[in-house]
Amino acid sequence: QVQLVESGGGLVQPGGSLRLSCVASGSTSQTYTLGWYRQAPGKEREFVAVISRSGSITKYADFVKGRFTISRGNVKNAVYLQMNSLKPEDTAVYYCNVVENLQTFDPWDSWGQGTQVTVSS
Repeated sequence: QVQLVESGGGLVQPGGSLRLSCVASGSTSQTYTLGWYRQAPGKEREFVAVISRSGSITKYADFVKGRFTISRGNVKNAVYLQMNSLKPEDTAVYYCNVVENLQTFDPWDSWGQGTQVTVSS
């Protein structure tokens, strides 16, 4: 069982930046491929970015390319999402999760509480 705890969300003006953090805890030995997803009001949850276990491979949804950067931390199974040039359409609850497949971005079934990001003037 993996526990997912996201943090770092908030209210930011268009064009601003936020850095989200997540720790996936539960395994003392295994390193996971980790990803970020988001769900806007009235919409389905969608893939945002993924990073491989080594950190050498990253992939992004087209709508965040060039604006968001996913990275791993020194803490085991910590992942970050640096979000720059934020737009009102980036408003959503952001979740991290273990990613089963780097090609299909399928997440595990269990989710954390997420962190709310609101982009508004």
